[in-house]
Amino acid sequence: MTTMHTLTTPHETGTEMPAQLLTPAGERVSDDRLDAWADGLDAAALRPVYRDMALTRRADAEGVALQRQGHLGLWAPAQGQEAIQVASARACSLGDFLFPSYRELGILIVRGANAADLVLGWRGEVHATFDPHALRVASPQIIIGAQTLHAVGYAMGIQRDGGDEVSVAYFGDGATSQGDVNEAMVFASSFSAPVVFVCSNNQWAISEPVTVQSRFPIAGRAPGFGIPSLRVDGNDALACTAAMRWALARARSGEGPAFIEAVTYRMGPHTTSDDPSRYRDAAEVEAWRARDPLTRLEAYLRRAGQFDDAFAAEVAADGDRLAAAMRAAAITAQSRPPIEVFDDVYAGQHSGIDRQRERFAAYLHGFADDNAAAGEGVAR
Repeated sequence: MTTMHTLTTPHETGTEMPAQLLTPAGERVSDDRLDAWADGLDAAALRPVYRDMALTRRADAEGVALQRQGHLGLWAPAQGQEAIQVASARACSLGDFLFPSYRELGILIVRGANAADLVLGWRGEVHATFDPHALRVASPQIIIGAQTLHAVGYAMGIQRDGGDEVSVAYFGDGATSQGDVNEAMVFASSFSAPVVFVCSNNQWAISEPVTVQSRFPIAGRAPGFGIPSLRVDGNDALACTAAMRWALARARSGEGPAFIEAVTYRMGPHTTSDDPSRYRDAAEVEAWRARDPLTRLEAYLRRAGQFDDAFAAEVAADGDRLAAAMRAAAITAQSRPPIEVFDDVYAGQHSGIDRQRERFAAYLHGFADDNAAAGEGVAR
């Protein structure tokens, strides 16, 4: 099944409905594009999806609190985007390799990252906090859109090795204007690479609305590269799972890349250094709050008898334990000597890094002299 996205209307919020299987009230609806790919996804199968979404939200709230309290340098909130992150990651096989941006907290939760992995990178002292090969997740990319090139390159490697894994690239709506993303799609299409592009359209690229970023739905760009696409409700965990199944099946069978635009919303700031009240209306935020992905899935599970107070308490307790472990990891973390920023940049020795290390060591030594002089002054 390959679904091509057809451009018929300008991109205005609400004028073109994304594919949906659960309404905001949690009612099951039908969609010709997704129904076949939702086969076997009953309510019981979605309980683990809900759990990981709830853990992601709890971890996200703890990350924001830790940053506000001075334990982390920065945090990129994920509230509101849990469905596409968790559902798409859970749809993947364990061997599939995921290439996230800095906001895909839910992917790390799904893949079993530990509490320290979630927070220590945001202290700005290490290049990565986990082994990418162990989790099958690349270190989150800060450079906007760069991970799409990495994902396509990895997918072409899978192709040449004769493997059946799939590479998945995650990025936001703003990244689609970057050259890297467009170049990645050129290579993916030209070589029929087994890669899935997942664009989380959260409506805002920092302070720029998506209506400025793209006059038409973002999913419409992919067919121009020869890549079929689906525009899906990114707050609908069932629809996100079905869409990802479609995309993965296409890539895994040798048909080439697929593109998913998940229409969702960033409920919080772009990062903890941002104030979204300066550029967006509170009424818009409240309208999207009514489409919350967790309350939607909870309503569906309750209707099906798969969500009760005991399950809610179990999930809440798991979330509290994760948050406590994150806090402990952040509070007890020891700052590394600044010179160690040059460690582990390359697998082996590199003359360029060696020269930079020497220059930085000399710079740090100057501060040591100042500190010593200050100490002598106090002694006198």
